[in-house]
Parts: sequence; structure tokens; C-alpha cells
Amino acid sequence: MTAPLKALRETGVTIREATADDAVGGVPPRWVALPENTGEVAALMRVSAAHDLAVVPVGDGTKLDWGSPPERCDLLIDTCCLLLGDGSGVEHSSGDLVARVCAGLPLDVLNATLARSRQELALDTPLGAGTVGGTLATAVAGPRRFRYGTARDLLIGITVVLADGTVATSGGNVVKNVAGYDLGKLFTGSYGTLGVITEATFRLHPIPADRRWVTVDLPGPEAKDAPDAPAVLVAELAASQAEPSAVELDWPDLTGGPTVSALVEGVAAGARAEAVRKTMDEYGSARITAEAPGWWAAPPGEEVLLELRVPPAAAYPALRAVAARGLPARVRGSVASAVLLVALPQDVGAAEFAGFVTGVRDELRRLGGGLTVLTAPPALAGGVDRWGPSGALPLMRRVKERFDPGRRMSPGRFAGGI
Repeated sequence: MTAPLKALRETGVTIREATADDAVGGVPPRWVALPENTGEVAALMRVSAAHDLAVVPVGDGTKLDWGSPPERCDLLIDTCCLLLGDGSGVEHSSGDLVARVCAGLPLDVLNATLARSRQELALDTPLGAGTVGGTLATAVAGPRRFRYGTARDLLIGITVVLADGTVATSGGNVVKNVAGYDLGKLFTGSYGTLGVITEATFRLHPIPADRRWVTVDLPGPEAKDAPDAPAVLVAELAASQAEPSAVELDWPDLTGGPTVSALVEGVAAGARAEAVRKTMDEYGSARITAEAPGWWAAPPGEEVLLELRVPPAAAYPALRAVAARGLPARVRGSVASAVLLVALPQDVGAAEFAGFVTGVRDELRRLGGGLTVLTAPPALAGGVDRWGPSGALPLMRRVKERFDPGRRMSPGRFAGGI
């Protein structure tokens, strides 16, 4: 038994040998740890610091192929067994519309628990799965970000374990803070490069009494009477007094026409949906349903998936930039918030893929946006910078140096090789 493994097992945490299924972006770890509370995570991190072990946190593994492969990975910390101090996975204060939860709890389990009190965490992630910690670490959000915001906006407290084993908390019920830093904002979207998220406290919302989806199929870009119909319609819906919670677009073929669907929920949802339908009827034959479209809150693909972000006013020009590359892309996402997912065919060539990423990024830079490669086969992802240029990179490097000077937390997973 090696000295690091012996020290890890002396913490009392369950440690097992890693298998091929535990690989992170194709990089296999040596061991997998299954801690049961924040204190055990801290013990593991202290051992890792003493033996210079590279650590990667993981939830249910749905996004382990997102981000760049780590430069090295000695220990995978699996949060599946984490519990709060009282031995539960959720501490729900229904009267305050607040819940404190462990990071390894699946989102669907959390919302099933909250639903007993007719409350919810208003996150509908575009993968429909994942844990609380993984959702925070990758900063994913679904259609209702337009009304409720993202995980970062709903987060009011967080507990993390830093690279040296320090336990830090910010937000509600602060125990130990890191002076000058908003840990919730820093750790959301950090891809595990700053520390291990173990607990989070969220602001909740009542489950709406009613929901209606209003959907319309729009003409393609070749239509001379309405070439910019998606952009005009989305702008009208975003400003509508019907106050839709989400406005989503599904565009399976950029040479044809897209489908736009708006979600109306809450008080008088039926009457408000009817007002939205009248607006949509000016562009096509709109329909109201009590169920979401089959594509709602689902990614357009999973093998080659990119995320496009631009200012809302530039969403449609950005879509035209994607279409101009000539590849059979499928686009889906929030045009009102201008966060769109782009899927390409699995058999796209490496040169075609690199040309697509470079060309779209050049156009998006002019529009004030960017393109991230969320996941792609190594033969494709290895030929491009997954993250693209970022003006915030110098600041991000300083934050990394402050929280993880030894570069042991998911090294190389984030932008700029952080």
C-alpha cells in the first residue's frame, strides 16, 4: 500500500480503486473516495495537500466530459454519499422558502422532496439530470432562467472545502468566510477548480398553480415577407404583459423554419396564454397545450455540444452566423436570454469542426458574445480551445492562485488551462 493511499484510508472515509468508468475527460483517477460529510471531505483534502494529490469532485457524472481533461487526476471525490449534519440530505424551511441541501443530492430528488410542500427550486437544467453540486459547478440553467435566473441567482449560501482542507461558508448562517470573496458566485461555474462544494442553500419558489405552453412554427429565413420573424416575435414576447416564464427556440434545420414556444405559468395562466397565442398567430398558427413540447428543456444533442452566449439583442445575428458555416447544426435554447445550445453531427470532420468553432467565434466576438465547446470526442475537442478567448482570464488566474496555489483542484479543466 502506498503512503498516500494509507493516509487516505486512515481518514476513515471509504476509498476504492478507480475503474475505467471513473475517467474524467478520458483521464483515469487512481482512487475514488466516498465521504459522508463536510468534515470527511476536509480530511481528504488535508491528506491530498500533504501528498500533492490532484483532486476532482464528481456528482452523478453526467458532465464529467464537459470542460477540458484534467492535467492529472489522483483522487476522485464522489459526493453521492454526502449528508448534512443532521444526517439528512435536505433541510427545508418551507415557511421561509429556503432549503439547505447536500451537494451530492440529485436535483430531481430535491424537487420531489420540496413538492410535498408545493415548493420547488426553479431550475430546469437542459440535461434533465445532475446533482446540486454538479449543476453549480457547471453553471447550467434551463428555459426558466428568463424569469427566475440561474443557479447563481437562486443560491443564497454555500459551504466549500478548499484545497488545503479549510472549510469555508458564505451567505446564510456564515460559520467561516473567506474575506473579500463571494464564494457562491466564484464557485458557480468553476468546474471544480477552486475547491469542493459540499452544501448549498437556495431560495425557493411556490410551484405554480397552472402552466400553459404556447407554440408556433415560423417560416424559414428564405421567406421574403418575414425573414426576421424569430427575432421580432421573441422581442414581443419578452416585453409582453403576459409575462412568460420562458421563451425557447428549437431549430433542427437552419435552412428551414424554427419553432418558438413560450411558457406561461401561475395566476390566470390560461387567459395569459391566450394573449400570447394572439401575438404568435401573427406569425403562424399557434397552439396552446398543458404539456411542454417534447424537445423542451432537452439538449439538441449530446455527443458534440456547444454553448453560445450573446447579448439578447444579438441572438438572431448569432444564429445567422451559425447557419453561415454551412454545417447541419441543430440549435435549441433561450433566445430571450440569448443562451443557446448548438449540436453538430457526430461524424463531423476535425477540420470542419475547427473551422466552425473559429468562424463562429470571430463573428460572436463582434457581437459581444462567445462560444464554448461543452463536450466533443477527443479527436474534435483536441483541435480547438474549448473555452475561447476571455478578457477576464487574468482575474480568473489570480482567483485560482488565491484558492489553489498548488494547482491540485481539477488542474487544467477550466478556461486558460486553469
